[in-house]
Amino acid sequence: MNETSGEQAVAVEIRSGGSQNVTPLAYDGFLRSRLDALRELVGLSRTRVDSKTLAEAGRVLDEAAARRRLSGQHTVVAIAGATGSGKSQLFNALAGVTISDTGVRRPTTAAPIACSWSDGAAGLVDRLGIPGRLRRRPVQSPEAEAQLRGLVLLDLPDHDSAAVQHREQVDRILALVDAVIWVVDPEKYADAVLHERYLRPMAGHAEVMFIVLNQVDRLPGEAAEMVLDDLRRLLDEDGIALGEHGEPGATVLALSALTGDGVAELRELLGQFVAERGAPARRISADVDAAAWRLRPVYATGRRPGLSEEARDEFAARLADAVGATAAGEAAERAWLRNANRACGTPWLRLWRWCLDRRDPPTGPVMVPAQADEEATARQRVEQAVRTVSERASAGLPAPWAQAVREAAVRGSQGLPEALDELAARAGLPPGRPPRPGWWPVAVLTQAAMTILQVVGGLWLVGQIVGFMAPNLGVPVLLMMAGIVGGPLVEWGCRMAARGPARRYGQDAERRLREAAAGCGRARVLDPVAAELLRYREVREQYGRVTGVEAAVR
Repeated sequence: MNETSGEQAVAVEIRSGGSQNVTPLAYDGFLRSRLDALRELVGLSRTRVDSKTLAEAGRVLDEAAARRRLSGQHTVVAIAGATGSGKSQLFNALAGVTISDTGVRRPTTAAPIACSWSDGAAGLVDRLGIPGRLRRRPVQSPEAEAQLRGLVLLDLPDHDSAAVQHREQVDRILALVDAVIWVVDPEKYADAVLHERYLRPMAGHAEVMFIVLNQVDRLPGEAAEMVLDDLRRLLDEDGIALGEHGEPGATVLALSALTGDGVAELRELLGQFVAERGAPARRISADVDAAAWRLRPVYATGRRPGLSEEARDEFAARLADAVGATAAGEAAERAWLRNANRACGTPWLRLWRWCLDRRDPPTGPVMVPAQADEEATARQRVEQAVRTVSERASAGLPAPWAQAVREAAVRGSQGLPEALDELAARAGLPPGRPPRPGWWPVAVLTQAAMTILQVVGGLWLVGQIVGFMAPNLGVPVLLMMAGIVGGPLVEWGCRMAARGPARRYGQDAERRLREAAAGCGRARVLDPVAAELLRYREVREQYGRVTGVEAAVR
């Protein structure tokens, strides 16, 4: 592998990136739409979701913007593996020249080394923080260079190194590269650290992953195929899709970097992979998927957000009860009836009732609820109404948005009992006397006529008694009886006729108070709650765009 087309390959050290004209990376419309939606999602959620939860999404946006400004003609591929897996040996085999030191001393690779097959990758390597003294450019035949043109290959320190700074470098660079070649060996391919810390969390990045079983020259007979099958089984348990039968997923193959067996196949696959120039966008898309999955508990819910009409009506009914709308309607109805009795009752009966009230005034204390107790009860009803409607509105919502809905309801309920009390005083009984229907004047005139008949009949009888008029008892008696009987009949008829208008008057008063209480509750509680629910629906729509599900609940 150190000779290509009969020419000796060498590596040139690149100490300065220099300023080179490069073509920036271009994302397709779908990926741009997802990134825009994620940016909008983060912006809408900053006041509702803690910054720690949004940190990963913010990092993905920053890295996507940074990668987009850099070369779209290059693909950065990192070779990662455990101690003794032979990744540096594979790195040299792919480069066709010894660049990274190999040996039995562990760890051998102390810092990441970059190898680029074409110009214009300086910005990408700068982003990885690799100094110029660790950058190489293999000088090979034109055919060998053309096969991997656009590739930037990195040899990383061991991910299980005893040196903490080595592991930190691996984690940092793995979050920035476009693709990863995981090198495993027959002894540690099932290592729990590799699978639990790296492969399983990166299962969504399968399309930009190569899993290479190295050192197969150490396995006798069919053992290499058996180990490779077991490796595929473990990867399947990790949730990593395998790119078999033309399906997208991770590429799995076996090789020996020492003997060169299978290296040519990996070189060819890498050449095709880089030539497609789709790895950076697929990597960013997988990062967006991972960020969206982490945010799923914050935005996804199985119910349609909102308040049902039943919940709204129940809230309005509770406020109406707290403000005493039913009692106000009954009081308005009684006031209308009292007014009707005063206008249409017989003068003698009203005089008799007045005398009774003067002679036998009510004695003893009047048992009425204390005002403080009434206010306390009304306040409790209002608080219960607010608590119930907030629980219904927040039911099933993710924790941050449920909390925001409850807080909006609590803020709106502050001062609500006092506002309802003022409302009851203003919108309860209308000022002045209740309106009179058109038949009242006729009833009043009829009652006056009955009274006149009584007075005329009585004077007539008196005149006959004193001898002023000729005796004739029939007519005055009939006049007096007509007035005496007709007066109560008119009063009774008016009372029956007044029931309907009085009931409607009371219902109108109750309705006005209910509407006023509902309007007050809507403005102070329901509208802020609806605003929070609308905000959640907006972020949920954006989350649907981030995940690529356009049919998000609206």
